[in-house]
Amino acid sequence: MRARLGVSAALALALAMVMALALSGPTHGAAAEEPGASGQAACLRELVVLGTGQDAGAPQIGHANDAGEPLLPTSLALVDREAGARYLFDATPAITRQLAALDSLEPPAQGLGIDGIFLTHAHIGHYFGLAWLGTEAAGARGVPVFAMPRMAGFLRTNGPWSQLVDNGNITLVEMAEGAFTVLTDDFGVLPIRVPHRDEFSETVGFVIMTPDLRALYLPDIDSWETFEAQSATSLQQLVAGVDYAFIDATFWDDGELGERDMSAVPHPRAKAVMERLSSLPDAERAKVRFIHMNHTNPLRDPASAQSRAVDAAGFAVARRGMRVCLSS
Repeated sequence: MRARLGVSAALALALAMVMALALSGPTHGAAAEEPGASGQAACLRELVVLGTGQDAGAPQIGHANDAGEPLLPTSLALVDREAGARYLFDATPAITRQLAALDSLEPPAQGLGIDGIFLTHAHIGHYFGLAWLGTEAAGARGVPVFAMPRMAGFLRTNGPWSQLVDNGNITLVEMAEGAFTVLTDDFGVLPIRVPHRDEFSETVGFVIMTPDLRALYLPDIDSWETFEAQSATSLQQLVAGVDYAFIDATFWDDGELGERDMSAVPHPRAKAVMERLSSLPDAERAKVRFIHMNHTNPLRDPASAQSRAVDAAGFAVARRGMRVCLSS
């Protein structure tokens, strides 16, 4: 049996790697931003935001009269033009629409053009899209699915996901706590374990590392206080280790769910995160991209007072279609 690090030790090791890279050369902040500022052809590795909503998106089931800004569940794509590869971060129930949007931006070389899918955890908005790789839909062959050990075990031993494995639609690639997954000679992905409701799997965020810039994708976490207690690393330090930080903003503030007990679905409040990071320099605050918004979150509306407050404070809200260049 392979020896495994404890959660705290593995998390500390992963964060040490991020911080060591940060100290080896200053991060560049959020300068290389958004659609085609310098022309897409000049960008070798580009992140594309495919969705920014909570697992169920918006409008949610039972809210047919919701006229607010539509949201697709949270997902990012990484386009590696140098290698001719495309990767997804989380496979959502809206994978068909999201992959079509990616195809319009960067057509696949052949077939689905999915060279790997990185899964953060086993909640519906983050892995249900795997079902569309099966016989009833794409009939994919051997799509690499990168997952932590418990997540991989869940897929391997529970239907219908086990059928995807047995039929060869997907190939599970187990990631390890604190271990860097090398995708090419020039970039790779580091999982960072975070506290969350882990009914069926671990929960991780991913640091996407290139020789030029680094991005954090962390759509779900119970609380930054618990994370900091487990890792002995602050949110401020984590932001300092990357150039872009796509972090959990499920709720703006307390009271969004009416009479429902919000402690049953713990997430940081975006308003409180802004206050926590308010003392950071402008360049550090500019790295933050709030993502994974619930249908009740006023940040889903770009014109809301809360969205304007985020912009005024020097942060940003991730929007579908947003693009950032990590290597040029």
